[in-house]
Amino acid sequence: MRCIIVDDEPYAIDLLKSYVLKTESLELAGTFSNPVKAHAFLVKNRVDLIFLDINMPELTGIQLIKSLTHCPEIIFTTAYAEYGAESYEYNAVDYLLKPIRYDRFLKAVTRAGEITQKARAIKTNSVEVSTTPQTEEILLNIKSGSKVHRVGTGSILYVEASGNYMIFHTIQEKIMSLMTMKEAIDLLPKDSFARIHKSYIVSLAAIEIIERHQVTIKGTRLPVGSSYRELFLSKI
Repeated sequence: MRCIIVDDEPYAIDLLKSYVLKTESLELAGTFSNPVKAHAFLVKNRVDLIFLDINMPELTGIQLIKSLTHCPEIIFTTAYAEYGAESYEYNAVDYLLKPIRYDRFLKAVTRAGEITQKARAIKTNSVEVSTTPQTEEILLNIKSGSKVHRVGTGSILYVEASGNYMIFHTIQEKIMSLMTMKEAIDLLPKDSFARIHKSYIVSLAAIEIIERHQVTIKGTRLPVGSSYRELFLSKI
């Protein structure tokens, strides 16, 4: 995997560089102490993996991720444990707390490699004609306020969590229903729908584009969370 290191601490860069150089599965494409320069590099060059510090001047690691149209796999490397929960919201492969041991580094790299291989397999097979399993259309009763909508599962594109509500995005309309994510999952047929994120369930048949960190349905990009990615890819 082609990778880069982005960290404003020279010692951290040197340590990670030594780890990368002795790991056969990795190819070091560059190191950056300035995240703005890293961004300029990533705009012009494709890599598979970024070892990324979070707390940096000018541009934080999370701001760097948000600024990229196509984001590689991310392994966060930071001295601050409090960023852990937030980092996983951005589909991080792993979160390494400094000082980083090589065995912990290698475990994160192995996980990143497995995710990258699965993504490449999907891309390679994308030119082949694929078929979606034919499932019987199920008619659902979805309560919204004082109304009950009769909705066929084939017309549901995706379902989005919004506070205490779930929004059913269908071909015709959006339906907001007071229910939990678990209730929505239990309502939908498991062979034709998959949860891809803490806030999204998608119809497998409605997906138009699959990327490492997102899918596209009717022109809308939806994030794929790292904790849901493996099961989702196995269904695809």
